[in-house]
Formats: sequence, structure tokens, C-alpha cells
Amino acid sequence: MKKCLVVDDSSVIRKVARRILEDIGFEVTEAEDGQKALDACIASMPDAVLLDWNMPVMDGLEFLGRLREEHGGDEPVVVFCTTENDVAHITKAIRAGANEYIMKPFDREILSAKFQEVGLV
Repeated sequence: MKKCLVVDDSSVIRKVARRILEDIGFEVTEAEDGQKALDACIASMPDAVLLDWNMPVMDGLEFLGRLREEHGGDEPVVVFCTTENDVAHITKAIRAGANEYIMKPFDREILSAKFQEVGLV
């Protein structure tokens, strides 16, 4: 079973994402900030990361940069999931190593489609 780490400071977003991802076949773990997410990845690298941009302790962009520097950190598919919708943010995320980018609010159809596009579903 593929593993996905959901990283968001909102417990509601994590809960919704977990339900959708489990329904489409993922084993899901959660982290509420970038530092906890990085620690989780170092302990056990997931196949995918659903990543928020704006979080306390370490934001999504910093987490992504640090993840990509870790041994095996180039392997997880990273999907940014955020309210930041301008081209500058999207470009910055892709240049930092994100594979995909979706907007909040999201639903099952959007999340499923993105994970299908990257070959994980």
C-alpha cells in the first residue's frame, strides 16, 4: 500500500484529506507543521506528501527544500495544497521541487485526479 504524509496545521484539512486518501488506497500519516513532517520523512520516507504552504515552525516551502536534500527525499511525489493561487507561488513551489499544485478547498475528484496524474493511483 502506498503511503502519504498529509502536512497541514488545520486538523480539519488533515481529517478530510485522510478520508479521501484512504478511500483511494493510501496509508495516511499526518503532521501539523513542516518540522514534524521532516522528522516523519527521515524516520520513514512516504511515497507522497500532500503539503500546505503556510504553517507554523517550518512552512511548506522550507520543508520541501529540506526534504529534497535528505537521502531518498527526491522520491516522494509532493503535491502542494494551499490557498496561495498566484502564478508566483505556483512557480516557486514547482522550482523548489513540488510535483503538483492544487488549491483549497479541494474534493475527492481533484485529489484523486492529481494522484492519478503522477501515477500513484
